[in-house]
This record gives sequence, C-alpha cells and structure tokens, in this order.
Amino acid sequence: MAEPQLPEPPAHLALGVDVGGTKIEVSLVDVNGRVVRAQRQATDAVRGPAHVIGEVVALVDEALHRADAAVDAVGVAVAGQVDAQGTVRGAPNLEWTDVPLRDELERRLARPIVVLNDVRAAAWAEWYHGAGRGMRDVVVLFLGTGIGGAAVTDGEMLDGATNTHGEFGHTTLVAGGRQCHCRNRGCLEAYCAGWSIAERAQDAARADPEGGAALVRLAGSVDQITSGTVAAARTLGDRLALALVRETGELLGAALVSVINALNPQRIILGGGVMDGFPELRELAEAVARAQALPAPLEVVEIVPAALGNHAPAVGAAAAARRLRALRPPREPVRGTAGPWPAP
Repeated sequence: MAEPQLPEPPAHLALGVDVGGTKIEVSLVDVNGRVVRAQRQATDAVRGPAHVIGEVVALVDEALHRADAAVDAVGVAVAGQVDAQGTVRGAPNLEWTDVPLRDELERRLARPIVVLNDVRAAAWAEWYHGAGRGMRDVVVLFLGTGIGGAAVTDGEMLDGATNTHGEFGHTTLVAGGRQCHCRNRGCLEAYCAGWSIAERAQDAARADPEGGAALVRLAGSVDQITSGTVAAARTLGDRLALALVRETGELLGAALVSVINALNPQRIILGGGVMDGFPELRELAEAVARAQALPAPLEVVEIVPAALGNHAPAVGAAAAARRLRALRPPREPVRGTAGPWPAP
C-alpha cells in the first residue's frame, strides 16, 4: 500500500470534532485534509458532561446543515482515554469518568459516530495528510502538557487490546525516577512533558539559587517557573535553562532509541506544544538516537516535525472516521426516547 486510500471522492466531506478542556472545535474537512469551514467555542466543562455533549450536538447539527456537500463520516476526538465502545473512561481536563460519548451522540444525532482519543486523532491527521503521508510504518509522538502518540505498522494504526495503544508517555525511562501523574515513577512524561520540565526547572532553581536567578526573575518566584519560563530564559542564553533543554533532549533521545529498536518505523513525527516551544529538542534527541539505536532500524528511520498544527485533532478525527467506516462499518446508531444522558 503506497499510502492510505480514502474511499470518498473529493467533493465529499467528513466532520471532525475536537473536544478539549477549554474548547470545542468542529471542522468540515475534505478528502485531502483541508479544513473548508471551522467553528469553535469554549467548552464550559464545569457544567458537566451532559451540557458539553449538548453543545457538541448543537455544533454538529449546525455544521451538517451548513455543509455544501455530502458529509459521509463524523469523528470526535476527545482529550481522554477512550475504549473500543466509544466510552470516555477518563478525561482529567474535562473531569469525565465513564461517559458513554458515542452512544449518546449516536442516539441524539441518529448517525454513526467514531470516537477516539485526541492524540490518536492528531496522529491519524499526520499519517493521512501531514508528515507521515505515504508511510507504512510511522510513530507519532506529541509532547505537550502530557505525552501521547500512536504507531502505524504495515499500514495499520495499532489499537491495542483495550484501545489504549500509544501511551508512550507512560513507558518507563528511568527506573524508580521522578513521580509521574500516573502511579508509576520514571515515565517519559515525568521528564519531557510541559509540567515535568517546569518541575525539573523549579527543583534546579531551588538546588542552585544563583544559577536559577534568571528563571526566578522571569517567573516571579520559584513556584511560578513554567516550561515557558525555561524557553524564554534559554533564548537569553541562561546557562541553567540551556542545560535543562539539553538534558531534556537527551532524555527524549533515549526514549526514541527504544521506539526505533522496538517498532522499526520509517519515520518518527514529533509534535505538540513542547516541540513548538523547544524546536531544538528534535536535533538533540536525534543525535542520541543515532548514536545509540541498533544499526539496522537506523538505516531507514527519519525523525521529522509534525506538519499540521492545532487543527490536527479535528482533521484526524475526520480522517479516522472515513477510514474506520470504510474498513469496519460501525453498528447502527442508537435511537430511542430515553432522554439526554444521564437519564433523569
């Protein structure tokens, strides 16, 4: 397979929805991954899942009615863990637990819906329309507040037994190392995510007040140092910030060694807010990977930046809905009069 094949002609559209902790984005996407119309609004997550689902339904209904061509697939990306039944098992930024999102959307919209994790959706976008286009073996890693990703092997996006494949951020990088936000210690996320870069910078400034003076001055106090503070300080040539960035690049490179050796990808795509803020991390990590990974997989692997930016989850949700409906037509939508979830 030279590249993933989409079943619709170019005139047809898919709808991609990105549901995050701060915003809902609904995008009409053509077969080439171009966003032809988009609308976004605040999530208002504090009002609970029933309210947010109602807002998604209203936005989707409006987008479907305004579409200038047939809309043959609808995909919804959500910032959380999503099981194979489309239930959001946990979404910390939304404060959702066990929300039957696919069931409720299908019941209220009376059409099949594909629901998936937002990082996996962004990976679909990069594979179909971005930096992974035409590749049969790709790993996508997004480094932001957390770290997640996906793997394409022999032209298929891997799901895993519980639909949670791609939790690269929670692979162990340093045994017994820094406490992660999960129950493990030493995860990749505990060293290279935005929150962990901030914590490492705070620890370094406390341990070396003189060396951390520039970070404290920029942030206002040690406790207010963020990854953005580190990014700003390193542009000023601050030695502690530069050392933190270099160490982060080396740690990320060590993680890429494992990815390269275990999965043998043609291309590794690195994206997310941390990579946007510290673009030099890619070169630092690649230097480590090329020095330490096995020679055979190194012969073909490329390490490149993500291409699609902030629209990737919505574009990827649309692409995944096209692909998954073509390969595995979903069940008939749930219809009934039970009322909005949760039932009164």
